Amino acid sequence: MRQIALYILAAIAACLMLTNCGGDSNGDTPTAAEEEEAGVWHDTLTNAASTFAELEPMDRRISRFMGKWDLRGISVAITRHDSLLFAKGYGLADAEDSVPMAPNMVMRIASSSKLITATAIMRLCEEGKISLDSKVLGANGILNDTLLTNVITDQRIFNITIDHLLTHMGGFATRAGDPMTNTRELMIWNDLTTAPRGKDVARIVLHRRLMAEPGAMRSYSNFGYMLLSLVVEKISGKNYFEYVMHDVLGRICPGGFLPATNYLEDRYPYEPKYYAPDNVLVEEYNRSGRMVPRAYGGIDVYGLMGAGGWTASAPALARLVAAIDGDPKVPDILSAQSIAKMTEYSEEYPVCRGWTMIEKDGSWLRTGTLYTTHSFIKHFPDGECWVITMNTGVYIGHNFMRPLNTLVESLRTEFSPILPKQDLWK
Repeated sequence: MRQIALYILAAIAACLMLTNCGGDSNGDTPTAAEEEEAGVWHDTLTNAASTFAELEPMDRRISRFMGKWDLRGISVAITRHDSLLFAKGYGLADAEDSVPMAPNMVMRIASSSKLITATAIMRLCEEGKISLDSKVLGANGILNDTLLTNVITDQRIFNITIDHLLTHMGGFATRAGDPMTNTRELMIWNDLTTAPRGKDVARIVLHRRLMAEPGAMRSYSNFGYMLLSLVVEKISGKNYFEYVMHDVLGRICPGGFLPATNYLEDRYPYEPKYYAPDNVLVEEYNRSGRMVPRAYGGIDVYGLMGAGGWTASAPALARLVAAIDGDPKVPDILSAQSIAKMTEYSEEYPVCRGWTMIEKDGSWLRTGTLYTTHSFIKHFPDGECWVITMNTGVYIGHNFMRPLNTLVESLRTEFSPILPKQDLWK
C-alpha cells in the first residue's frame, strides 16, 4: 500500500508540472477506476518474483556485462505472447545509499519516448482528427499559429506532413547541432534570457532552411518529434504529457510512465539516480552560468517532450508494446492497420514510425540514448519481447546499442526456453 501511495503522489506531482491543461475527454478515455485497475500489477512487482535458481547463470551474465560497462543499475523485462514472464532489477538505483534496483522503478527512456508519441499520433489518426497526410504547418496545416508560420522563409516547410515527421523525413538539418539538446547554444545565438521550449524552439528552427525536400531523405530528427508533440497538444486541447498519460497510456500502466524531470531534487519516489560515464561538470542548459552534473541540468530533458522526455519502467514499456503488437491477449489500443503501418518493412529505407528499426526478419527495435541513460526494446517475430532500462550512460553513446543487442540475442538463445511459466501482469 505504501508503494501505491507513493505512485499516486508521483502522478500528482507530474500533473502539477503540466501547463496548458484543458479540453474535454472523449468517451474512449479510461475512468479513474480503470486506470487504477490497469496499474495495480505494476506496484506489486518485486525482484523476488523473478528470482529462480535455474536463471542464476543469466543473472551472473547480466552482472558481468554491467561490470564491463560500469553500469550502476539496470532493469530487465521479458514478455512472450503478452505475458510478463520476467521482471527484475540489477545493481543499484542509488550507489551512494546502496539502494537496490527494483523492476518497477521509472527511468529516463530517451528516444524510446518516440514510440509513445507515434502511438498517440496513430490514435488521433484512428479517431479521424488527423491523417498521416495532414500538413503540419501553414494556413491549411495543423499548426497554423501565425507565431510559427510568419517566421518561415523556406516554402518547402509547408509541404511537411505528419508522416514525414513520424519517419524522420521532414528535411530538417542538424548542421548547427540538435536544437533539442543544444538549448544553451540556442539562447546564446538568439540572445535569449529564458530557455526556449516547444513553440519557442519551433520558431527558431522553422526560420532556417531545410536540408532537403520533405520526403526526399531520412535524417533522424528529435525536433520533428517535438513538432508531433505540439500537434498532439493542438488537436487534443491538452498539454502533451497530460493527454498521453491519461488518454493513451491510462489503460496500459498508470504510474509506469511519467514526464522526465531535470534535477535530482525533482525525481519521483521510485526513480533512481542517474550517472554519467565521467564526473565532468558542464554549464547548465538554461545559461545560468552554474556548473552542474551532466545528469542534472546538462540538458532540458523535460523540454524534449515526445522526442525523449518520458520516464518509464521496463515492465511498463513491455506493456506498451503488448498493447500495440497485434497479439490479442493484451487488448491493443491501436487497430491492426495502424500497427502494420508502424511496423512496415522497406528494402529502400527504414520506415520506422516510432520504432528505430524494422528488421527484415520481422523484429522491431527501439532504442534510446542520453548521456546518462539508455533504453532498449526488441520485439521478436515469435512474440517474445525484451526491454532494458538503465540509470547509467556509457561513453560510446548510441553505439552502446550494439553490445546491448548482442547481449539480448545471446541471453535469449540460451535462457528463453527455461523462462518461468508465469504472467506477472496477473
